[in-house]
Amino acid sequence: MARTKDPAVRTLLIERAAHMLRTREPVTLRSLVAGTCVSTMAVYTHFGGMEGMWKAVRQEGFTRLGAQLATVPTSQDPVRDLTALVAAYVHNALEHPDLYRVMFDADFDLENAQAADDTLEYLVRAAARGGAAGRFRADVEPLELATQSWVVGHGLVSLVATGPLPRQTLDHGTNLLAALFVSSGDRPDACRRSVEDGWRQARPARG
Repeated sequence: MARTKDPAVRTLLIERAAHMLRTREPVTLRSLVAGTCVSTMAVYTHFGGMEGMWKAVRQEGFTRLGAQLATVPTSQDPVRDLTALVAAYVHNALEHPDLYRVMFDADFDLENAQAADDTLEYLVRAAARGGAAGRFRADVEPLELATQSWVVGHGLVSLVATGPLPRQTLDHGTNLLAALFVSSGDRPDACRRSVEDGWRQARPARG
């Protein structure tokens, strides 16, 4: 008879595995379930084994990121929206630092590789809207601008969530994004207002 899958157990194992990876603890079937009141059989029940476990851990990072980006509302200001999406990315990384570390570990496959592209697509759409609204030059490719915006957020939060710098470092996000968007054709005054508003709307709370 097939064992019943418990979503709470699945989440527990995923988050525990991610934490053990980030803290560089040896991850085995036994160490993964140690102290959890869950048997090693749960790994097979939920993931089919350790290989499936690793795929699920990385996938969960993109699943939660996608859910976070989906909460950012679309406004009449695409530059504000693009900024808010970057800030939401930062917020997600700070909320889930263990999963964030594993998301970009190419040693593990994704269950659904499209999920990673789907998260970037949120930014691509906002960048395209900015071009259509005349905020960015016609020669600016939405995918390139979205990727550059992602790099700003990723670089900042990597130095804070899994690195040595204090949370205040995130305040540099407004200057970095404003410089990027102005270089892409936006007017400095309008750009500054949009970026500050977008960063404020989705800025992670300081601990």
